[in-house]
Amino acid sequence: MKNGFCEECFKKQRRIDKLTEEVEALKAKLCYQKRKGKEGFFGSSTPSSKAPVKANSLDENQKKRGGAKPGHKGHGRKSFAPDQADKVYTIESPVGDECPRCHGKNLIDVETDRSLIECVPLRAERIHYRLKGKLCRDCRVAFRAKAPSVMPKALYGNQLLANVPVMHYGQGIPLGRLEEMLGVPYSAMVQMLHRLARMLSGIGPRLIEQYRKSPVMHADETSWRTDGGNGYAWLFATDRLSIFEFRNTRSQSVPAAILGAKRLTGTLVTDRYAGYNKAPCPQQYCYAHLHRTLIDLGEEFPDNAEVRAFIDAAAPLLAAAMALRSQSISDPEYYRQAAGIVKQIKKVMNDDARHLAIRNFQSIFRENKKKLYRWVKDRRIPADNNLAERDLRPTVIARKVSFGSQSVEGAKTRGVLMTVLHTLKKQFPADYQIRFKDALDRLAKNPTADPYDFLFPP
Repeated sequence: MKNGFCEECFKKQRRIDKLTEEVEALKAKLCYQKRKGKEGFFGSSTPSSKAPVKANSLDENQKKRGGAKPGHKGHGRKSFAPDQADKVYTIESPVGDECPRCHGKNLIDVETDRSLIECVPLRAERIHYRLKGKLCRDCRVAFRAKAPSVMPKALYGNQLLANVPVMHYGQGIPLGRLEEMLGVPYSAMVQMLHRLARMLSGIGPRLIEQYRKSPVMHADETSWRTDGGNGYAWLFATDRLSIFEFRNTRSQSVPAAILGAKRLTGTLVTDRYAGYNKAPCPQQYCYAHLHRTLIDLGEEFPDNAEVRAFIDAAAPLLAAAMALRSQSISDPEYYRQAAGIVKQIKKVMNDDARHLAIRNFQSIFRENKKKLYRWVKDRRIPADNNLAERDLRPTVIARKVSFGSQSVEGAKTRGVLMTVLHTLKKQFPADYQIRFKDALDRLAKNPTADPYDFLFPP
């Protein structure tokens, strides 16, 4: 011992510290392996289709029984008046002039109303038109009537031509199931969709121009296989339109082609994927993804008090930021509360932390200040990317059902028709199917017209 310093004690303490660090590292690794085996490689972000183990519902949820609760007075089935019915039928009396029971002749007429809702079987019909006309004997020119609601030289009518893409791309019904329902061959429907996509291929560039002018733009992507090869389905959306692109790459070339090279005034909301870093516009990172990362941090280090305290402080603030925009408050009150939430977020992210995982999470906020607080200054900009997540969900479901597109042309057709139908549904949610069929009818009468004018009138 020299000057009150024991070398042996120092060596032992260093050994204890080293073993303590190894134990903490092994605990974290073991916790990660357990989570990976339970949730999958991407933790809480793992798609449900790729999760190794799917947990059962909670015991309290299993004990809940559906249906009406005891003592609840039901509303019953509501009838409707004859003038509200689509069709009115009169059913003649089953009794003649004699009572079937007592064989008496003293009968009077009575009438009872019965209302019901019925479904007409969905089945393709074979229709034959006799097209009459006139032949001029002088100029030898024939003037014939045209079949209604059918494209030139087409075998299938416009109602069928509208129903198939709406049911397939809009409602997610596979073509094999549509073949059973409609009685139309699978290959015929494929060719029908290809022809329709070629007719509407000019609409995409017009919608891209609108997308670039939007004050708030959303973008997201998910995996999509084409012709057996890996690829991605890209979505670029606003509250008024949805643009789908199916490509074999996830590089920044795809958003660069959609966003263009000129500087845009709108804000792009993304999930921090590096492919959007060169976007010619400001960005807003999604707080929902950051909140999920924060929850994963707690599951990775469940026994660390510093991590637990950091999550308890940061998670409610991120959730409050995402929920603030949907509250029924005035704009001045929104901006006042937003400023308060941001002040607290910055304080939590700037506090000194010892744990490396906390410091890595804090660095996201410290290094991306321009991409994390745009929702504070403009209420139109959300703090999350939920709009893109919801718009992309039908594509994720279609991927699970069909496993992707069978050809490059099929992927292009899906991109064109999904862009048209989903945009049409956003702008005219109540009658977008009727508008789509009406546009096809008008296009049949004037094949050289621009279909954009029929689908999206100014």
